[in-house]
Formats: sequence, structure tokens, C-alpha cells
Amino acid sequence: TTYDRAVGPLQFIPATWNEMKVDADNSGSTDPNDIDDASLAAALYLCKGGRDLSRATAWWDAILSYNAVRPYAQKVFDAANEYGQRSRV
Repeated sequence: TTYDRAVGPLQFIPATWNEMKVDADNSGSTDPNDIDDASLAAALYLCKGGRDLSRATAWWDAILSYNAVRPYAQKVFDAANEYGQRSRV
């Protein structure tokens, strides 16, 4: 009862899920454990406030808004960058 516990594949805390939840697959429910719902909710969260994720500074700000720990954000950046590089080959 003291702390929110992260849930689902994208580890939403309940307060954030309640703010961003979406029924991405038209199943009739919003479920943080449903990868479709969770992925679209994460995208909406990252773009919150009109962030333009095609700009590097906005992308970095978006990741830090998700989790304000710089080593975590760097790991996310590195993984996304590696994915982007590998997908071009």
C-alpha cells in the first residue's frame, strides 16, 4: 500500500497507466498486460505535450520523462540506436 508496483511488459506504474491507458486493439478493455495497449500507451506517453521525437533533444527528454535515471535512459538510447542500425542492414 506504500508504493505503486510496475505492471505489464512496459512496466507502467498504476498512476501512469490510469492517465495514458488506451484500448489499442479494440478488445473492449484497457489492459497494461496487453502488448498492443501497453505499446500505444507508451507511445502516447513519450509524445505527451507535443514532443516531436524526430528531434534528438525531444527524444532524450521523452525517455527521461519515462524514467529520470540517466544510466537507464542511456541504456534505452543505446538499445534503440543499435536496433536502428541493425534494421538498416
